[in-house]
Amino acid sequence: MIYWAPVFHFYQPPTQLPEVVDRICDECYRPLTRLFDENPDARATFNIVGSLTEQLLSRRADDILTGWRRLAERGQIELTGTAMYHAILPLIPADEMRRQITLNQRMNRRVFGELFRPIGFFPPELCFSADVTVPVVETGHRWLLVSGVACPGDWPLDYVPTISTEAGDLAVFFRDDLLSNRIAFGDLDIPSFLAFLRNLRGQRARVYVVTAMDAETFGHHLRGWEQKFLEGVFRAITRASPPETGDRDVHNGPEIASVTVSQLLDTFPRQPHAMPAASSWSTSGEELAAGIPYPLWRHPDNPLHQLQWRLADLALDLVRRAEAACDGDASRQFARVARGQMDRALHSCQFWWASRRPMWDPTMIHRGLAIQQEVLLNAARAVMSSSVPAAARVECSYRFIAARELVARILDVLALE
Repeated sequence: MIYWAPVFHFYQPPTQLPEVVDRICDECYRPLTRLFDENPDARATFNIVGSLTEQLLSRRADDILTGWRRLAERGQIELTGTAMYHAILPLIPADEMRRQITLNQRMNRRVFGELFRPIGFFPPELCFSADVTVPVVETGHRWLLVSGVACPGDWPLDYVPTISTEAGDLAVFFRDDLLSNRIAFGDLDIPSFLAFLRNLRGQRARVYVVTAMDAETFGHHLRGWEQKFLEGVFRAITRASPPETGDRDVHNGPEIASVTVSQLLDTFPRQPHAMPAASSWSTSGEELAAGIPYPLWRHPDNPLHQLQWRLADLALDLVRRAEAACDGDASRQFARVARGQMDRALHSCQFWWASRRPMWDPTMIHRGLAIQQEVLLNAARAVMSSSVPAAARVECSYRFIAARELVARILDVLALE
């Protein structure tokens, strides 16, 4: 028996244009929902980022949210946890990781209710480090998805790797990077995909493979790919429920089945495993060896990345000072605005567009910068409108001026270089 667990990552940054969200809804989200409706035996795992959920609510895309609820109610999809504004979790403090995860839970429970009780976790861009594991376990998750490049040993096909953390054990699933990327770039037809799965099995009684890619691949990035590939695959295989015990004859029923990732937990034994390497789903083996785990978001040779993260660190420091200082209605309101915008200011896309590999878009970078400027303004006003000692105000002003200088340097890069 071969179990295929497809994972679809639904996300748009908080800086996305409304008309672009509307277009993606028509090109991708609605067609994908219809595809699952029309193929009731199809099973998959959906990672729906709270940032997108928030935008779908504001765009009144109720039919999409209702469709996803319907699929979850029928058990066709499971929903995972993630970070609300798609922050690169290994690059932010642990308390900010927990905040992003908790904000995402609140947003998606508002929309999906009791259907949103995720036991799986999808770190944005599959950016992983050991520091991420404790916040993930502490927020109620039992498994985590990471990139295949992070696998430190033999590739698991018939068992589920399990790592130990301070907060408890955590199952780890490795994305098949090669297979996922071939699907994402339209470089695989249906017969080749099915042959790949059959070859994985070899002499084993049962095996599994996990693929993961942006949901927007289907219909938005690749027009019609949801029908040309995905629907064809689902129709070529028939779902089989994972056996409840190892005693069941795995040769009964279909040869290949689509399943949710969590169903794999009930199907395959667990084995202790070494901690995966710090990495992302865009990290090459060469970059991993060179100690560059997140090349598209914080590359040591990218001066703009360095400026962006220095600014983010300063903004976060000012937010914390604002929250500690606020002692009146005015200062509390400024601090609330600063805190809310800081959550958005950590979104990954501003760094991705600054990577120049080959992604480069000054406008998208500037939109992230504009959010950070709002953070700085409101955090500074929170401190200045409070009754903190003069020394605290002076320290705040120094940090604000330093941040303003970083903003100017970033603007110079965007406009003049």
